[in-house]
Amino acid sequence: MRRLSILTRHIGREILVASASVMLAFLGLFAFFDFVNELDGVGRGGYGVWEALVFVVLILPGRIYELLPVVVLITTLYVLTTFARHSEITVMRASGLSIAGMLRILAAVGMLFVVATFVVGEYVAPPAERAAQQWKLEATGSSVSNRLRSGLWVKDGANFVNIATVFPDGTMLGVNIYGFDERRALGTISAAHSGRYDADEELWQLEDVVETRFLGDAVEVVELPGMEWRSHLTPEVLSVLMVAPERMSVTALFTYIRHLEENGQDTQRFEIALWKKLTYPLAVLVMMLLALPFALGHDRMGGVSVKVFLGVMLGVGFHLLNGLFGNLGVINAWPPALAAITPSMLFLLAATYMLIRVERR
Repeated sequence: MRRLSILTRHIGREILVASASVMLAFLGLFAFFDFVNELDGVGRGGYGVWEALVFVVLILPGRIYELLPVVVLITTLYVLTTFARHSEITVMRASGLSIAGMLRILAAVGMLFVVATFVVGEYVAPPAERAAQQWKLEATGSSVSNRLRSGLWVKDGANFVNIATVFPDGTMLGVNIYGFDERRALGTISAAHSGRYDADEELWQLEDVVETRFLGDAVEVVELPGMEWRSHLTPEVLSVLMVAPERMSVTALFTYIRHLEENGQDTQRFEIALWKKLTYPLAVLVMMLLALPFALGHDRMGGVSVKVFLGVMLGVGFHLLNGLFGNLGVINAWPPALAAITPSMLFLLAATYMLIRVERR
């Protein structure tokens, strides 16, 4: 037990240090490309180079979340292959460390990354993404603000609009429209339970509306089952303040899925995103398991750079496969859990097969 503890600290320390270095390298690369992409918007309103730099920094937590499994795969491959090249793996095996024991060590180290992936994806990336979009919106001179506790406020011509909640597909909950006349006097207050944008008619369909009309010294209250509302406010404008389903928190996804179900709407895309959020941290363990057979099958004739390159290719393949199955799940109406977990299961089966082959040799 003590031997396992010492080996766990030794292997874990090497993987953690290597992961930090690789993650910094990846973040620098992605930040550069993100910054180049943002240069197209520089000069719009007050959006300058500094604002673009701040925006790129704010979206980095989302990059960390996306890259963690890939980084762990590359660094575990590098560390274990280096150990094998220096005969450390051979010494460990000769001293009685079985493959099961090595799997337990990697699982203990991997749990740190699992927790880190979940924390970043649930509590860091979503608010950072919203802050980035808000920063960019304000820098470009838009009048939209969501800093108040009462929700999102929008100036729409002579009207002011307050929206309690905006969901990723543009659906709004708790819509309050304050209409002012040419003398800037409050004329109407329209309070709607929800609103959905009709792209064909280019207007909003508001539901369960209570309209309060101020008629001189009198006030008239009218309840309407629905109301059409034409506005310059579109889902494209609202989307800059929102996080994509893949970067929403589990709590936000669950709340929105329940809202869609209550209104008889399709939940497929968001259920897949929810399952991916729940299973994605476990992909770290799969990546570490995948690295083990390459180290055990090492022939001590160099090849560390080749194994690292292979790790990069496998990581990219996993990332692409993860996105592909998410889209295929939406298109073909696959069970959300199946669409979300299939990429990890395929890599797990491949790793298990390779471990069995290495053990038989």
